[in-house]
Amino acid sequence: MTKTLIYFLVSAAFLSSCKEDKEVEIVEEEQPVELAEVLPIMKYGYNLNDYEIIADTVERGDTFGDLIDAHLITGQSTFRAAQALDEVYSVRRIQAGKPYKILKHRDSLNSMAAFIYEPNRMEYVVVNFADSLNAFKGNHPVSYKRKTASGIIKSTLSEAMEDEGLGISAINELSDIYRWSIDFFRLQKGDRFKMIYRERYINDTVFAGIEEVETAVFETDGNPYYAFSFVADSTAQVHDYYDETGKTLRSFFLRAPVNYTRISSRYSGRRFHPVQKRWKAHLGTDYAAGYGTPIISTANGVVIKSGYTRGNGNYVKVKHNETYTTQYLHMQKRLVKVGQRVKQGQTIGLVGSTGLATGPHVCYRFWVNGRQVDPYKQNLPAAEPLPENKKEEYLEFIQPLQEEIDLLPFKELDNDLL
Repeated sequence: MTKTLIYFLVSAAFLSSCKEDKEVEIVEEEQPVELAEVLPIMKYGYNLNDYEIIADTVERGDTFGDLIDAHLITGQSTFRAAQALDEVYSVRRIQAGKPYKILKHRDSLNSMAAFIYEPNRMEYVVVNFADSLNAFKGNHPVSYKRKTASGIIKSTLSEAMEDEGLGISAINELSDIYRWSIDFFRLQKGDRFKMIYRERYINDTVFAGIEEVETAVFETDGNPYYAFSFVADSTAQVHDYYDETGKTLRSFFLRAPVNYTRISSRYSGRRFHPVQKRWKAHLGTDYAAGYGTPIISTANGVVIKSGYTRGNGNYVKVKHNETYTTQYLHMQKRLVKVGQRVKQGQTIGLVGSTGLATGPHVCYRFWVNGRQVDPYKQNLPAAEPLPENKKEEYLEFIQPLQEEIDLLPFKELDNDLL
C-alpha cells in the first residue's frame, strides 16, 4: 500500500513536470513581414529607382566629353554619344550653370545608362546608352492650378502684390495687361486689384510661372478697369484682353518707351536747357531710368534712322505708318538697324546719357503727320478691335467670369493706414 502511494506521487510529479516543460517550449508562430512597396519614380523616361544617379551642374569650360568620359566603360564612346546628341540638340549649346544627370546601372560594371541635360525647366535631352545608342528630347509633364488674388496699393504695385505672396511673374502679367490704360507710376494709396489666374507647375511641384490671367479688375481713382482673356482668332489661338463691353485694352501705342523712375522733363515750348544753359523748346518727354534699362518701341514699325549725333547721342527713329513716327535719344547702345521691322514692346536700345545729357534717360519724341507733338495730348488710336461677329460669343463667354470676379472681395486698407 505504501509502495503504491509512493509510485503514484512520483508519477504525478513527473507528469506535471513534463506538462510545465511542454508549456514553456510553446513558441508563437512568426508572422511573415510585409515589405513596403517601393513606388517607381518615373522621370525622363526611366524608373530612377533602378539606377545610381550622379547629379551635377555644367561648369565654365566643360565640354561634353568632360561630363561623361570618367563614367564610360569599354565599348562606350564619347564621339558616338556626341554624334547621337547632335541629332536632336547641338553639343555646342550645352551651357555653364545648367543641370545634368548621369544614370548608371546597378551592376558589377556600373556602366552608364543615360546622360540627361536640362537646357531649361521645361525641357530635357537624353543620350541613351542602351544596345542601340540614341538620343531624344522630352518635356516634363505640366499641370495647372487655378487661383485668386486680391491686393491694395500702399506704395507700389510690386509691393502690394508681394504682400499677397505674388512673385515677379504675376507682377509682369498684370502690368502687361493694363500697360495701355493705367499709368502704374501714378497709382495712389487705396487703388486696388483682384484677379483669377492659372499657375503652371512642372511635375506637379515646381512652380513655372503664370499660364494666364483669366480675368482681373484694377480699380484706380475709384474707376474699375475690367480685363478678360479671350481668343478672338481661333486659327492663330492668340488671346488678347478686352473690357466688359468688348473693347480692347491695347492701344496702338504704349504709354512709355521704358520702365522709368520718373518723368524728368516734359514736352515744352520753352525750357532752360541743363547743358546749353539757355531757354529753348523741348520737343520731347524725358524718362529717367538706370543705365542699361531696355528701351522699347512703343508701336510696330520700321527703323528709318539708327545713328549718332552730337546732340542726340545714340538714337533710333521708327516710322509706324503714314501718320506716326517716334524717336528715342541718348542711348547707351543701339540694338536695331535701318530697315529693320520692330514690334511693339521690342527692345531697340539701352538707356544711356550720350549726346547732350546730364544723366541716364531716354528723350522720347513723337511726330503726327510730320509735326512734333506732345504724345500725352494726343487722342491715339486703339489696336485691332474685337471682330463684330465675335461680340455675342465674347459677352456670353465672360458672363460667368464677371460674376465670379465680382463676388471676389477687394482688399481694404487697414485703419491705421487710412
